Amino acid sequence: MPGETVRFSEVVDSRRGSIRANGHLTVQGADLLSGAVRALHQRGHRQVHLDLQGLQGADDAALSVLQHLQVAVAAEGGILVVLHAPATER
Repeated sequence: MPGETVRFSEVVDSRRGSIRANGHLTVQGADLLSGAVRALHQRGHRQVHLDLQGLQGADDAALSVLQHLQVAVAAEGGILVVLHAPATER
């Protein structure tokens, strides 16, 4: 329906160190993803994969949070691999 908000969800695979995101990514959703990424990294996953293919949209601010998260994880000796990142609108 027009004007309907697409809910955000994430699926975390703690065995593989990966996360799949679905729906519309807002800053709040990016904060949830940040917590999940950090938890996987702290549990020993040096490399965490974040698959954004299921996103139907994303706020620029949310994508900025994920970019900062990549830098923060790298500073802690890890790697955040973001797959299928949507382009930011300019």
